[in-house]
Amino acid sequence: MEELNVRKELMDEVISWGKTILFALIFTLAFNRLIIVNATVPTGSMESTIRPNDRIIANRLSYTFSPPDRYDIIVFPSPDDPTTLNVKRVIGLPGETVNIVDGRVFINDATFALRDDFVYGGIVGNFGPFYVPYDHLFVLGDFRTNSVDSRSWENPFVQQGSVLGRVVFRYFPGFRILRNT
Repeated sequence: MEELNVRKELMDEVISWGKTILFALIFTLAFNRLIIVNATVPTGSMESTIRPNDRIIANRLSYTFSPPDRYDIIVFPSPDDPTTLNVKRVIGLPGETVNIVDGRVFINDATFALRDDFVYGGIVGNFGPFYVPYDHLFVLGDFRTNSVDSRSWENPFVQQGSVLGRVVFRYFPGFRILRNT
């Protein structure tokens, strides 16, 4: 009888651990699918803000009630290859015209260029004008001479609905909060 009680207690313990592990697994999967994007940056297109092989977290809920802002760093599937995730900075918003002259970015008919204190290396040359359609974004990497982005894609614009989230922080190597600098 005592052996039967020991087996029952052992089985109860195994079931208890199984439920805990199952709950943790379901919670983690749901958290990753609904709240965050956990990604590795494969290229140097966002240096020096984000380096190759950095691990980042993006917030999937960032754009639930408001659209992306200029300078947000976003994660999205490539417009030319949806199986590839990209990390770039929002430069042009819906309805704007983006023009790059001598490496400086101008919006609409502005006589002053956008700030570029986060840019690593400059852009050489002229690109555009690019008219950003409704519900789309124009994006560039921070390492402009080493970035494949809206300037060079066959489909140059990112649909706002395809944005997976706004990059919040880098957690490896080392922790660093990434703001809309």
